[in-house]
Formats: sequence, structure tokens, C-alpha cells
Amino acid sequence: MDKSSNIKESQIRRVSGRLHRVQPILDAAGKVIHYAVSPLRVELRKRDLMQIIAGSAILAVPVAFTEETWGLGETLPIQNVIMLGAISIVFISTYVYFNFYKDLFHKYVSQFIKRVMAIYFLSLLIVGILLTIIQVAPWTTDFMLAIKRTIIVGFPASMSATISDAID
Repeated sequence: MDKSSNIKESQIRRVSGRLHRVQPILDAAGKVIHYAVSPLRVELRKRDLMQIIAGSAILAVPVAFTEETWGLGETLPIQNVIMLGAISIVFISTYVYFNFYKDLFHKYVSQFIKRVMAIYFLSLLIVGILLTIIQVAPWTTDFMLAIKRTIIVGFPASMSATISDAID
């Protein structure tokens, strides 16, 4: 980083290929004496994807193994399951916005959408795989039941995936 540029305001710059906020530290005379550099997590990277996958499994495993969840999939109307999926996306979006994009949303809208969709769909994928392995997602015989169970278990799985994605 070139200190001769004499930055007086916070800027966003790439450092070692990643985006960082560069904040100047000024002395009493207003001269830059140091820079505080903090990473921005607005770009979705491979490490983030792995955190999302691991995070979704944290709550998917215990919830997927309960008969109560399987029963909910059988009895809950599809409208309620859709609302549960929508609430998941709202919760994910809100958390991601306030933890990663609050000050930079206008510049990184596409990255925000990509992160939210990655969290939700990777969570559903992990849940779907898990439910298939334990043979409670009958994809070929009762597709709607499999979808409902996946979305129901996907709710807590996506919440834990969101939290683990925020861990630095």
C-alpha cells in the first residue's frame, strides 16, 4: 500500500487479492500516521462455501433424525411450508445484510443475492442428501413429501449455515 497517497477517508482496496477497508489513523495535526486495514466479506469465496456446508449440517443432523419433523412434513399444508421457506430467506437476508453488506449494499447487490441464495440452496442440498441417506425423503414415490421435509429441516439448517458463514 502506498502511504504517500495520504488517504484522509476510509477506502476500499484489494490487499493480497481480497477486498479490505483501509482506514487512516491521523495524528493531532491531521497527518496520516498509520492505516487500519480490515477485511470485507462481501465476496463469496470457496472458504465461505465450506463454512456454509458445515454450518448447515450442524442443525440438519439432529433435526433430520426426529420423527416429529417427518410427521410435520406429512401433516403441514404446503402453504405453511412455503411460508417457512420464505421466512428462512428473510432471516438469512437480514442477517447477511447487517453482517456483511450494510454500508456497501449498493455496490455489492449481486454478491449479496449470490450469498443468500448459496446459503439457502446449499442448506437444502445438504438436508436433501441427509434425508435421502436415512430414507425419509421419498423422491420417486412422494416427491411433495420429500420437498416438504427438506424445506422444514432446511429452516434450522439454513440458520446455522448463516451463522457459521459469519464466523471469520
